[in-house]
Amino acid sequence: MLRKRSAGSSSRSKTLLPDLKTFRTAVDALRTKLDGECAGVRDADGLEDLRNRYLGRKRGSVTLLFDQMKTLPAADKPAAGQMLNVLKTKVQEKLAALEESLRRPATRGPEIDPTLPGERLAWGAAHPLRIFQREIESIFEEMGFGIEDGPEIESDYYNFEALNFPPHHPARDDWDTIYLGGDLLLRTHTSPVQIRVMEKRKPPIRIIIPGKVYRRETPDPTHAAMFFQVEGLVVDRGITFAHLKGTLEHFLKRLFGDKLKTRFRPSFFPFTEPSAEVDIECLACGQKDPACRVCNGTGWKEILGSGMVDPQVFKNVNIDPEQYSGWAFGMGVERIAMFAYGIPDIRHFYENDLRFNRQFQLK
Repeated sequence: MLRKRSAGSSSRSKTLLPDLKTFRTAVDALRTKLDGECAGVRDADGLEDLRNRYLGRKRGSVTLLFDQMKTLPAADKPAAGQMLNVLKTKVQEKLAALEESLRRPATRGPEIDPTLPGERLAWGAAHPLRIFQREIESIFEEMGFGIEDGPEIESDYYNFEALNFPPHHPARDDWDTIYLGGDLLLRTHTSPVQIRVMEKRKPPIRIIIPGKVYRRETPDPTHAAMFFQVEGLVVDRGITFAHLKGTLEHFLKRLFGDKLKTRFRPSFFPFTEPSAEVDIECLACGQKDPACRVCNGTGWKEILGSGMVDPQVFKNVNIDPEQYSGWAFGMGVERIAMFAYGIPDIRHFYENDLRFNRQFQLK
């Protein structure tokens, strides 16, 4: 009975594994199955069960393959034996690794102390020029001024002609204009927005115009090819130079302090008449140091230009200068910020150094 059962078993093995290719497929399938079952072992009982199913002396999957190898042709047996030895070694290594991992105690992550401060996130910082520009805007908004904006690429007409700069006027040389070709250029001041507003809106007008302007400058501690400007315009009936002086004095004292001394000096601008430069006392030396490097010992620092709007500018935008008058001013944001913050070089504003920017806080 035993011999017949053995012969029957051998006959079935020949049917199941007739050649080396089929045998290799069975070995590969068992190897793939092993990887999946190892991942499911959680304790010693599971490990022992896995060991018996693969290496058991009677019914282990690897043991059965060794028995079935006997049914292969003699020429295929060496290759089949090598494959089985590799598989058996892998099974033994996997089982040993599982046994070692079960012996090791589960590692615990670091305990969290809820009383410790959290990690600070590295926040960005508002740019100092934007901070200072917003402070200027807020002062004028309190006085009832609106804020206007306009294109940075302008035509020659809006940048020069409408502002009383005829072609070939020598005053154009002071603006070091960057031309783009044809009639287009990068605006040299924000004054073109004044023209655009007066074309579309009839008085009363009370606005400021902050924005970027461009000039063909060689960069140095006090000059840059791109910088920020704030201009202002008031147009209404009965506007006088006294209104201009009172408004700018109030603005500068709000910006630098109530005890600030100011002065107006006669000057020339093609778009205003009369015109004046506005100076403030030197904040670095308080007008007491003849050797002061900020004011060169004069005790004063030029801060902005201003004047009454020229009647020709009103005619260019169809506003009757006999009925209306107005004044305008313009200032560089960097220039005032450098003076207010004690910054020696305009290029610091554009180096994008967070160590510099984080020194300034929004008010």
